[in-house]
Amino acid sequence: MIADLLVRGAGVVDGSGGAPVRADVAVVDGLIAAVGRLAGVTAAEVVSAPGSLLLPGFIDAHSHTDAVIGQAHVQHALLRQGVTTVVTGQDGVSHAGAGTDGGAWGSRYFAGINGTAEPVGTLAEYRATLSGALRVNTAHLLPHGSMRYQRAGLRERLDAGEVATLRDDVEAGLVDGAVGLSTGLHYLPGVHADVDEFVVLAGPLAAAGRPYVTHMRGYEDEWPVGLDEVLAIARRSGVGAHISHLHGPAQEILATIDRAAGDGLDLTFDSYPYLSGFSLLSVPLLPWDLLRLAPEDLVERLSRPGAVARMPTGWRDAVGRELDRITLAGVPGRPALEGLTLRAAAESLGRDAPTMVLDLIAETAGAVTAVFQQPATSTEDDVRALLRHRGHMGGSDGIFVGGHPHPRAWGTFARYLARHVRDLGDWTWAQAAVHLAAAPGARFGLGGRGRIRPGAPADLVLLDPQTVTDTATYAEPQRLATGIGDVWVGGVRVLRDGELTGSRPGSALTWQD
Repeated sequence: MIADLLVRGAGVVDGSGGAPVRADVAVVDGLIAAVGRLAGVTAAEVVSAPGSLLLPGFIDAHSHTDAVIGQAHVQHALLRQGVTTVVTGQDGVSHAGAGTDGGAWGSRYFAGINGTAEPVGTLAEYRATLSGALRVNTAHLLPHGSMRYQRAGLRERLDAGEVATLRDDVEAGLVDGAVGLSTGLHYLPGVHADVDEFVVLAGPLAAAGRPYVTHMRGYEDEWPVGLDEVLAIARRSGVGAHISHLHGPAQEILATIDRAAGDGLDLTFDSYPYLSGFSLLSVPLLPWDLLRLAPEDLVERLSRPGAVARMPTGWRDAVGRELDRITLAGVPGRPALEGLTLRAAAESLGRDAPTMVLDLIAETAGAVTAVFQQPATSTEDDVRALLRHRGHMGGSDGIFVGGHPHPRAWGTFARYLARHVRDLGDWTWAQAAVHLAAAPGARFGLGGRGRIRPGAPADLVLLDPQTVTDTATYAEPQRLATGIGDVWVGGVRVLRDGELTGSRPGSALTWQD
């Protein structure tokens, strides 16, 4: 055999769940051609890798790179963690795949999370915009909220005919290659939808074997509300359900998931290994009656004289309890505030903190974002229990927008390997390859990605098991991971000695059975 690429002598962790085996891996025409002792094989590119581990490229099951994936520094941050595929269209909001009006809404509403981009109406058009621009692969979920906006704006209730039309849109998106449907039930307009609507929309997903992916209506203390709704949708429609960035009291959550699985429901979830979250500043601080307002109405309400005085009883005290627990991440027009706690930001402006919070939300039309500590219902033990569960897969919830974002965008996958494999032993290397590659590859229909076996796409990560680590911190969140120097996508090297190459073999993927 004459191969394009031959990696010799690495410990191959193939994603099957089996222990690493020292072997050679040959690649021809972007696919893995052979795995084993390949003494007679020659190749245009030969890499000698004794002492290293070769894993399938990692698949980030929850990524907010929709509008920024073409940027080199974003691809660099991903590849330095071994991520070769991202799943976008998360939380039901995106600029892509929802029609022009829905996409424009998604771009405005999630500017602080996904970044801004011109709306792209269909997935075929979105794939065309990405062609030739990527070192990594993308797979896109249909964004329910943006699609709903396309059909009905921010109207709370849809009639049966409108839901049927939205169902037709879902069917068309699946034909166009979407890997599932995403909902965001803390965000507009998804917050207005109910179980009946989702059961109808889940019908085409169940028929096509693709997942219903959801940012639930409740986490932490509200997890029973969120999870009960997911289970109701799954039971009534037969759809496989995937919960985004699951966190909270793990023992109770996992017991509920296991009981549902015992009843035959198909449930998976992703989570990230940190105890702080990230979202729009409005999400942890504003009451529901304000979160349900259209952004322009919210701005108008918060800009009125005496806005703080009209907030609910106890709201000012609630903000006071968060002064040192919330750090501003992205503040359009006020970069000097990024990286400051609410207390420090208010002091720097000489303002009362509650007044500052409302002013910043109004000034940015809700785009200001923040890193916030999770409540006591989510502990390190909970994080570890969740990631050990068989239904878990890796997801960063990574956001690359703002001057002081959450470190998870730069560190999640390296942190899994350094902390939860090497240091704590929550996973073996074999288990890591399943949770971070094989499981999401299967869940999202990525055509054999996530495995090292003949016929699979040659997305490969060569790492040093002793040195791989995350370096991004809350103080310095944009530091690149170390210990992963060489990565191939489709058999083409995209990272050499930790630096980007000029090759862009990444693809905008469609669902592949």
